[in-house]
Amino acid sequence: MPELCRFYNIVIKMLYSDSGQHHKPHFHVYYGEYEASIGIDGELLAGSLPVKQFKLVNAWAAIHEEELYLAWNNALRNIPFGKIAPLQ
Repeated sequence: MPELCRFYNIVIKMLYSDSGQHHKPHFHVYYGEYEASIGIDGELLAGSLPVKQFKLVNAWAAIHEEELYLAWNNALRNIPFGKIAPLQ
């Protein structure tokens, strides 16, 4: 699963051809023992994250929404996508 970004011990990844389970553009977040699938629109689709990290991820996603949709469209077509800048 290619990594999109990493900040504050949060790792964000996106799978290729991953439209089947959640039926909407999303990414996967890992933080310690927590895992979650989050829609690019900020909806928690599966799993869980602590509130603080969920808010950080949503802020990052809002800032990089256009880049996330570009990565999603490439991932659906199995085209490599680049990393996205972290929160600073």
